[in-house]
Amino acid sequence: MLGTIIGIEENTVILKLTLELDKIPTLLNLHVVMEDPDKLCVGEITDIKDDLAYINLLGEIVNEQFVFGVIKKPSFGANTKLISKERIPLIIGIDDYKEEKDLYLGKSPIYKDIKLGVNINSFFSNHFAIFGSTGSGKSCSIARIFQNLFLKEKVVPYKASIFIFDAYGEYHSSFKDINKMAPNIHFKAYTTDIHSSSEVLKIPPWLLTTDDIALLLGVESASQLPIIEKALKLVTIFGREEGEVIKHKNDIIARALIDILSSGKPPAQIRDQIFSVLSTYNTKELNLETQIFQPGYVRPLKQCLLIDASGKIREMELLTTFMEKFLDDSLELRIPDGTFKYSLKDLVDAFDFALISEGSLKSDRVYDEANILRVRLHSLVNGDYGVYFDYPEYITRDQYIRKLLTASNGQKAQIINFNINYIDDRLAKTITKIYSKLLFDYAKDSKGQTLPFHIVLEEAHRYVQNDRDIDVLGYNIFERITKEGRKYGVLLGLISQRPSELSETTLSQCTNFLIFKMLHPKDVSYIKEMIPNITTEVITKLRILQPGVCVGFGNAFKVPVLIQLDMPDPAPSSASCDISNVWFVSPNGGNVSSTASGETSESVVQ
Repeated sequence: MLGTIIGIEENTVILKLTLELDKIPTLLNLHVVMEDPDKLCVGEITDIKDDLAYINLLGEIVNEQFVFGVIKKPSFGANTKLISKERIPLIIGIDDYKEEKDLYLGKSPIYKDIKLGVNINSFFSNHFAIFGSTGSGKSCSIARIFQNLFLKEKVVPYKASIFIFDAYGEYHSSFKDINKMAPNIHFKAYTTDIHSSSEVLKIPPWLLTTDDIALLLGVESASQLPIIEKALKLVTIFGREEGEVIKHKNDIIARALIDILSSGKPPAQIRDQIFSVLSTYNTKELNLETQIFQPGYVRPLKQCLLIDASGKIREMELLTTFMEKFLDDSLELRIPDGTFKYSLKDLVDAFDFALISEGSLKSDRVYDEANILRVRLHSLVNGDYGVYFDYPEYITRDQYIRKLLTASNGQKAQIINFNINYIDDRLAKTITKIYSKLLFDYAKDSKGQTLPFHIVLEEAHRYVQNDRDIDVLGYNIFERITKEGRKYGVLLGLISQRPSELSETTLSQCTNFLIFKMLHPKDVSYIKEMIPNITTEVITKLRILQPGVCVGFGNAFKVPVLIQLDMPDPAPSSASCDISNVWFVSPNGGNVSSTASGETSESVVQ
């Protein structure tokens, strides 16, 4: 016996120890069994002072199965002893390890030779989060977990689909050669480095929805959405051959010109706007040289825009009547459905035209709001980031997703890594949202009858934020996935060093956690407030964990448990800069003498 129970306060049992503490190993964090004739209660020793042990009650052993939670607390006469080695796996280990059902995570730092793991369904059928300060072992843990999953000896998770959004390009080294160790497992890499030998990330523009374009252009108000919708409708016309849609083009151009003619603006401005429109957007039937017939003579349309001595356009009525001939109320414009190819350049043309249609020119406020988006779209197309939307060939959404999941040898890729290290945070955030929404919509349209998709976000606090998406779009895609994704097989994995910057709704839907050393008081406090069922004992441990050691808790764990993860092999490229090796060189190395003499050379700065 360890001692005698002398008090029970809420969920804590106070034990008067009868052992000489200086003659036994530490008892802290060990589990004990409190045995009564009709029950076995299990607890963890969380504190010892003045020969008193404080035991946090965890659950009961019923028919040699651990059940979390205590209905009836132990009696003062309960026989209290350390848990036997045979019963430890009932509480924190894997009872009956099966390769196809369980995943090894690491070893217990408390109990020698005890392996720790989780049931694969319990862990991967729920959203999970991995938190920890810089250098605590987050990146290594992700690499190790998936190496353990894909390097099983007897079974192959061939249909797994893990999409990693790699903020620093760390994981390529951990998985690029995994096929050599597991021939049926394949790694596929996309990168934002346009000079890399890996495949450059490219998204077909015709697969982007109104919401995707809104995110891409940084829409700040819901009132800006109609101009995007208008541009998308127009791109179905301006992005296709004239012969297919000439009636549509004539109708759109004519309506815009009628709006300009009836705008009430000065004649010179009306003339200039019509010249501008027809110089950029025209058809063989409607252009500046189109012949307008009048009794007695014929003249080109541009001559009907002449301003007379009184400062008026005399042929306003004639022009309006002529344009009305091209109107066709039976035509209907629709948002593109991904069934034809168009480029961002086509969208730019459609956007430009959308500004002069539907009366945008009549309202300075509407025009200003829309013009901001137009300028951003022009900058995107003409800037360095346009390459990521320059897709070379037509492809449907389903074909595109299948391509993402296909390795270079034509077989299934299980790990798809997006290196987003070479773009700024704003575009990286948008791209993660676009891909997440694409996968979610695909799974939703398939009604869950597809492969499960796991979206793992490194540095998740950059992307999963309390931003304005709900105000502008009515939803945040990450919050939607955490609330609805499980039934469609779309799951999120959040890796972050700043959980306090994450979306509260998204975090609240995560049910499994691996938390490494956390130091920032705001983050520790946030974890305590936001994560359900986290105990004070777990919070206390977070500040003193060693690198590579985490606290695991949630649906996949019977009780909160300390886990020592093995180092991944190969490891991710996440090591800190080796300052001493960079700073200090041999006196005979050459650099020191040249630097000491005040010279600046290529060798000095390299």
